[in-house]
Amino acid sequence: MFSGLFFFFGSLLVAMVVAIAIIRSSHLHAHLSMDGDLSGPQKFHVVPTPRVGGVPVMAGLMLAAAGAWSEGLPEFAYLLWAGLPVFLAGLAEDVTKRVRPLYRLLSAFVSALIAVWLLGAILPVLGIPWLDQALRGLPWLALLVTVFAVGGVCHAVNIIDGYNGLMGGVAMAIAGALAYVSFTVGDTALLAISLSLLGAILGFLVWNFPRGMIFAGDAGAYLVGFLLAEVSVLLVVRHPGVLSPWFPMLLMIYPVFETVFSIYRKKFVRQMSPGMPDGLHFHMLIYKRLVRWMVGKREAKHLLRRNSLTAPYLWSVALFSVMPATLFWQYEWVLQLCCVLFVLMYVWLYRRIVQFRAPRWLVLRRVESDTRSKLVIKSR
Repeated sequence: MFSGLFFFFGSLLVAMVVAIAIIRSSHLHAHLSMDGDLSGPQKFHVVPTPRVGGVPVMAGLMLAAAGAWSEGLPEFAYLLWAGLPVFLAGLAEDVTKRVRPLYRLLSAFVSALIAVWLLGAILPVLGIPWLDQALRGLPWLALLVTVFAVGGVCHAVNIIDGYNGLMGGVAMAIAGALAYVSFTVGDTALLAISLSLLGAILGFLVWNFPRGMIFAGDAGAYLVGFLLAEVSVLLVVRHPGVLSPWFPMLLMIYPVFETVFSIYRKKFVRQMSPGMPDGLHFHMLIYKRLVRWMVGKREAKHLLRRNSLTAPYLWSVALFSVMPATLFWQYEWVLQLCCVLFVLMYVWLYRRIVQFRAPRWLVLRRVESDTRSKLVIKSR
């Protein structure tokens, strides 16, 4: 008999235990697992930290997949098998720091192709009439679109993995929405995968937020992105005419549009390679323009607090897409409208913040007292 509690709590417990084991034994594998680079444009931690958080997430998912197999739900195990290439490529980068982004992206494409082979995970429609007609008439085009979309989501989730709790919190919200819709349409296999992913991420997040004791790393971010993308694809494939492809599009529009906008900004505005890191991602602007000046000095405890204050801003941004997607998952025109509104909101906020004109209601103001500095939440 299906037990959602087993999938959620089983994966959560295993991820928590494996994560703390990695943290406590970090002195034994520091030469492999530690992120000791504190100076890069996308580095905001203050002490060397294990960046192999993908390992506990995978451990939790493996236990849940074994349970799903015993209950006659082999799709979970097939999906983990498919995700191995992208997970291992990310783990190789976490350990060696020498795997180029292109190779990680190619591994995501390979994982997507394996999911097509094992589960038939090919998007049949995109909710755009003329393009849907082309996808139906040209199976190879549908395959290419699906593989590109899955790889793109993997890369997008990795891009937003920049601060304690950021990627994990956003991914949990998306996984929760996928679990809800899977339950509503009666898809037990996808419900088990979504609940297990939700639990595994939470088990990792306990140690990642707010103190940043372990990072997801490329293995964690790419694995989470792959599973979110594939569950989304399978929901559309397995429930044609019931679920609009605009539902997963709206669910993940924050990391996806962040990636698209970053490519545009780097290539056409800054005249640089889209693959080169810079310090102008949306979450970095939140940190630099809204959070950094509010908390203390350049002491380690203050730097850590600034880091942890950044994620809630972006969780709120993500909820502006996740909540309407969850509420209106059956109404395609509402999902499309919400996608447009989200893009407009993102561009407006980005432009205001980059021009040092952040809306006053976003600002936490620092007030100096006679004895010490303290934070109060106050609107200008």
